[in-house]
Amino acid sequence: MALNIIFMGTPDFAVPILKSINNLNHNILEVYTQPPNKKNRGQKIKNSPIHDFSNKLNLPVRCPIAFDEKEINHIKKLNPDLVIVVAYGKILPVKLLNLDKVLFINVHASLLPRWRGAAPIQRAIMNLDQETGVSIMKIVAKLDAGPVLLQSKIKITKEINYKELSGQMSELGAKLILDSLKLIEDKMANFIEQNESEATYANKIEKTETRINWNDDAEKIIAKINAFCPNPGSWFELNGNRIKIIKAKEIISKGLPGTILDENLTIACSKNAIRVIELKKEGKQKMTTDEFLRGNEIKTGQSLN
Repeated sequence: MALNIIFMGTPDFAVPILKSINNLNHNILEVYTQPPNKKNRGQKIKNSPIHDFSNKLNLPVRCPIAFDEKEINHIKKLNPDLVIVVAYGKILPVKLLNLDKVLFINVHASLLPRWRGAAPIQRAIMNLDQETGVSIMKIVAKLDAGPVLLQSKIKITKEINYKELSGQMSELGAKLILDSLKLIEDKMANFIEQNESEATYANKIEKTETRINWNDDAEKIIAKINAFCPNPGSWFELNGNRIKIIKAKEIISKGLPGTILDENLTIACSKNAIRVIELKKEGKQKMTTDEFLRGNEIKTGQSLN
């Protein structure tokens, strides 16, 4: 039996999952996403990736500021069987979650109960976790605490960055949602409660975290660079300019933390050093370190602290 579905999502991560659902015989009633906002220097109004993709599919889109009484009644009148939430960016009110005969599920980018919250992919990379995954869970009032229907794992290499891992996990979620919908459609869904004692939280990334601390060891600094790539980016100051590191590798070397060790832009950390491979100067396009050094002077022994 075809399910009547409302989809709620916003970023690129949610797009393959919506595409996967749309390819089935279920009925997508509406798509909810964050309202358009002003982007970049031109301050042009820009739709979310889900908004643009929904327009291509000719799916009706709604962008409410909040779920007030009117909005909840609208959803109630649509009479969905299922609401699927993927990185929507809004907390659903209890009154909405309590609608009769509506199942609310979330596609969450971690192996719950680990890394509940806003930044699970970034926190997993920063923490040097060896694996993460995708969880399909029932939404309850407590953040990411609902019982889990399905999970699938994925390895985290030391070289992978947020954009790359997010893309892989999104495709994994697109496959997992199909298995979940089949179980729900066949009335065979079995949701298992999470172990609260194992819960950890992936707090939102703060701007203060993005500046590189050379007193950290090289492995940790590279993990942060990867976790924040491409945005918001990990950065340091050089000759009064903010430099965002796109890619770096660990070098076995010693020096006072924050000191430039050679002409290849190798920088000492508390343990070992990092060699910058790709970077982005503020207001410029990303470039290789070789390209950067052709027009920017650095000095061996220069301190970046």
